[in-house]
Amino acid sequence: MGQVFQHILDAIPLLLAPMTILAMIGGTAIGIAVGALPGLSATMGIAVLIPLTFTMSPVAALGMIAGIYNGAMYGGSIPAILLRIPGTPAGVATVFDGYPMAQKGQANLALRISLVSSSIGSAVSAVALLVLAPPLSMIALKFSAANYFWLAIFGMMTIAVLLSSNPVKGLLSAGFGLFVGMIGIDMLTGIERFAFNRLELLSGVDIIVLLTGLYAIPPAIDLALSPIKTDTDVRPVQQGDTVRFRWSSLIPVWIKASLIGVITGIIPALGGNVAALFAWNEQRRSDPDKEKYGKGAPEGIAAPECANNADTAATLIPALTLGIPGSSVAAVILGALLVHGLVPGPQLFRENADITYGFMLAMLVTSGLMLLLGRFGARAFVNVLKMPPQLLAPMIFILATVGVYAIHNSMFEVWMMLGFGILGYFMEKLNIPTAPAVLAVILGPIAEENLRRALLISNNGVIGIFQGTISIILIALILATTVLPILNRLMSRKKREAVAAGSQE
Repeated sequence: MGQVFQHILDAIPLLLAPMTILAMIGGTAIGIAVGALPGLSATMGIAVLIPLTFTMSPVAALGMIAGIYNGAMYGGSIPAILLRIPGTPAGVATVFDGYPMAQKGQANLALRISLVSSSIGSAVSAVALLVLAPPLSMIALKFSAANYFWLAIFGMMTIAVLLSSNPVKGLLSAGFGLFVGMIGIDMLTGIERFAFNRLELLSGVDIIVLLTGLYAIPPAIDLALSPIKTDTDVRPVQQGDTVRFRWSSLIPVWIKASLIGVITGIIPALGGNVAALFAWNEQRRSDPDKEKYGKGAPEGIAAPECANNADTAATLIPALTLGIPGSSVAAVILGALLVHGLVPGPQLFRENADITYGFMLAMLVTSGLMLLLGRFGARAFVNVLKMPPQLLAPMIFILATVGVYAIHNSMFEVWMMLGFGILGYFMEKLNIPTAPAVLAVILGPIAEENLRRALLISNNGVIGIFQGTISIILIALILATTVLPILNRLMSRKKREAVAAGSQE
């Protein structure tokens, strides 16, 4: 521990260099802007700006990357709250309660909760990266292919069953997501699946295309079809809510969500979007008043925003210590390290300790910069709600179209986004949740790949996927969180029928 403290002291002068400070401020501002633009992501922002860091010192370059990463994760909540468009995949869960709060005139409070929660999550994640990187990275090494399979099933089943008032509709949505996730080339056999001889589908459906279609187009359609409102019909923004709100009530939410985010970040291939959905689902499950979620509950914003930002630095733990990128962002950051002559792995902490700890400190500093920059920017973003819906609808269509087209310069993906949007519109009208579909697209390929790998390792013995303490624990959690709620619903229905029959007698 003393050696770690000494490395931190050695890194502080590098972090306080004027160029490094400017790089962190600029990176954080750019990250918030990137996250706020639908279709863009932290991965894209970092990848595009890496060439600009060639002439910088390693610490300044990594400081800018840290700012982009943290800023983008928060920035995704801005359109999620104001326009019901997740700016980044991690902003999906924020839509559930953020947008209803904005519709109730509490957009300023929702943005402030998102900002504070994001900053706390980022700070906790940075501390975990600084102090617990080597021991925590050992946890990820213990996960086998079978463990990853059950973890993915756990995520899909809990969201599908608990998120919907009707488990059948939740499972139907998850089934659709599994189908979409299977489109493309089978990574294990190289066989084309459900691509229908379209070159654009060979690499699968981009998650941004699906997210933008399911979450941006339906509200735009609603806005376009809504009657023209006069100025008196516009719901005012309640600026005083942030003063009256009791922030201490969110402390337990932040603690729980931070732990979920850090643990999820350490496990490769999950990411902030999974952490956010897990945290939102767990917060709803553990709250006695479950009915308020999805209708504008402050806890429903604090939990996912804190968790997806607590994932940021945590996902770098296996990347920096073992050279194993746990997410696409971590993979891009490893590329940035290599550009500056830094080789990821245990030797990184020995040969370039000052730069490594400088980067980890930058993750902590930029979480504070995000709080400062976001606080001033939120006031301007709230004014978006004062626009007439008939003007807002085409703006959403334009932003969504430009964002999706910018991914691969493909009009095919734009038409696919519109198709998903129409499907999402009818799903909403039929009260079918879209979140299980999104999570199934993310976790479905992970579950399939690891199931097949586990079967190959065990010589196609099915019993192999049920072995191991971690698998048994995950199976027990799946049963507890999916079967028990279904049984409770059935028992409640029988009680109501019994009461109704007794009243008739």
